[in-house]
Amino acid sequence: MPSQRPIAAEDLLALRFASDPQISPDGTRVAFVLTTIDREASTYRSAVWMAPIEGGPAQIFTAGARRESSPRWSPDGRWLAFVSDRSDPRPQLHVIPAHGGEARRLATLPGGVSELAWAPDSRHLAVVSRTGLETEADPNKPPRFRHLTRLKHRYDGEGYFDGSRKHLFVLGLDEPEPRQLTAGDWDDVNPAWSPDGTRLAFASNRSPERDLNNVADLWVVAAAGGEPARVTRSRGPAAAPAWSPDGEWLAFVGQARPNDYAANWGIWLVQAGGGEAVELTAEFDRSVGSDLLTDTRDHAPSPIPTWTTDGRSLYFLASDQGDTHLYRVDLDGPQVTRLVAGPRQIMSFSLAADGQIIAFDASEPTNPGDLWAVSADGLHERRLTEVNQHLLAEVELAEPEAFRYPSSDGELLDGWLLKPPGFQAGQRFPLVLQVHGGPHALYGNTFMHEFQLLAARGYLVLYANPRGSRGYGQTLAEAVRGAWGSQDYEDVLAAVDWALEQGYADPARLGVCGGSYGGYMANWIVGHTDRFGAAVAERSVANLFSMYGTTDIPGFAEYEWLGPWWEQPELYRRLSPLTYAQQVRTPLLILHSEQDLRCPIEQAEQLFVALKRLGRTVEFVRFPEESHNLSRSGRPDRRLERLARIAGWFDRYLGVEIGGGLEPARSMHE
Repeated sequence: MPSQRPIAAEDLLALRFASDPQISPDGTRVAFVLTTIDREASTYRSAVWMAPIEGGPAQIFTAGARRESSPRWSPDGRWLAFVSDRSDPRPQLHVIPAHGGEARRLATLPGGVSELAWAPDSRHLAVVSRTGLETEADPNKPPRFRHLTRLKHRYDGEGYFDGSRKHLFVLGLDEPEPRQLTAGDWDDVNPAWSPDGTRLAFASNRSPERDLNNVADLWVVAAAGGEPARVTRSRGPAAAPAWSPDGEWLAFVGQARPNDYAANWGIWLVQAGGGEAVELTAEFDRSVGSDLLTDTRDHAPSPIPTWTTDGRSLYFLASDQGDTHLYRVDLDGPQVTRLVAGPRQIMSFSLAADGQIIAFDASEPTNPGDLWAVSADGLHERRLTEVNQHLLAEVELAEPEAFRYPSSDGELLDGWLLKPPGFQAGQRFPLVLQVHGGPHALYGNTFMHEFQLLAARGYLVLYANPRGSRGYGQTLAEAVRGAWGSQDYEDVLAAVDWALEQGYADPARLGVCGGSYGGYMANWIVGHTDRFGAAVAERSVANLFSMYGTTDIPGFAEYEWLGPWWEQPELYRRLSPLTYAQQVRTPLLILHSEQDLRCPIEQAEQLFVALKRLGRTVEFVRFPEESHNLSRSGRPDRRLERLARIAGWFDRYLGVEIGGGLEPARSMHE
């Protein structure tokens, strides 16, 4: 076997991403989405593929000429529905016979389709679509003007709402016209059919203060139409309803702490006719969902609780100390049992109709992701795909070294260290500290192309979960509220101290890099210590005052910083990295996307101007058209440019020779 080579930035273009596994009703196949990168067009393609549940090569099932997603089997197994933009810039609902053939579009909704759910009769589907859009408007061109009347008028990755709202529609296989089921000045999402097909449950925030809170309720509406009935009692956000097999109960994901962005999400249960909801996972002290961050895909989809066929238990995902596992909670008890574990991130799953087999997609530190099948009791696990086998056989990847380390106050935290190829004890290497976003996300055992790339170039790559991270319980997650840049700052520096104590890292060649909240921390670090020889701040926060008024999630800012700026002016000033610009001596590279609505680009502009005016070493790279998620889902050529800039900056200031197949950073104006 020929020797493996170091992974290169351009290998990003060869990666394939398997996601959203859905077991066929007869239990013989798994439909899933396979996403690839079109090098020539510098864009993404995705198609629905099929993998035999008992093993064997996966086969492409739909054309995949553009973007196809959300494959869902009809209950009778005759059809597969999916969403595709093959014939419309706004993705529409299509169906194809389960054993192949020509797909057909069911209808053209002006707002496109973003969610879908089959009715038990296998003849109708509920979908979510935006209403209130100008039907003649070109979605690829900006409007003549925008008239804003709502506080929540935009969302990163979706853009400006322009007066539109998400609502439920019902489409029929033999009915030419879609039927709108809900309406109003609010969003209705997450449709779920009752077992008898007479009702639909959904989630909606219809409170008078809906632009000021994150409260959402479950509602139920007759499938034939009518006035919806509220099921829950506005205790907090509720989402992803799932009917019990007997139709008497609704399980959902939610929490009872309104406007608390660090609160654990749990599995809840409420009678379908309404009443007081009960949290089944109250004693679990982990947040439901897959919160690990990766740079190979967008955030994992919102989890939907899945009932066992006997209606006595529910399956769900949760992240725990750097991993995401599959769990089951029993209604009697309630008892939480971990079924599928291991050092990896499970991102989504589906249960066979007979309740015997579970299919899931998972990523590991040296594998971007594949499909697996396991029996419902968590035993007899087997791999179904190897979508990146050729690339993974060719490149050398670093296995992370997991460690626990004490912070400045003695709290034990989790960290990981990637070592460069050819690592030998006794040598000292340059080190790059990576700080995750959120702050209520986490790093762990999932694939990170950027980290692997830096390791291949000769860097130690260090990443850890400081205070504020999910996966460690409620207390640790909320520990940084009103205190960004305090104990979390101590936590990440303590990880660096640990690495230095091992004798691995060169204390004269330390770098720091982070995005979003991690970008905030990079800005904060260089304003409070000169330990680092180079820093990169991406999609970062610099000025909390202006961040409050320009972000698409001002409620998050109010929670994290204890209210709006006029109530906490001293806190906003003290926690703003811009306040400490005069103390910055570290060479800083600022990367930011021009269409970032989460951390708007004015944050980067303010810091850049201040540092330039102060005569500091700073450069600023702007990415047009991109949103907050450039590193995960941006245009591929821009993602490569981003990687070149990061690696080139550290190469320049930390003294590493160019390697790993990446060209030196170049000016965007060349």
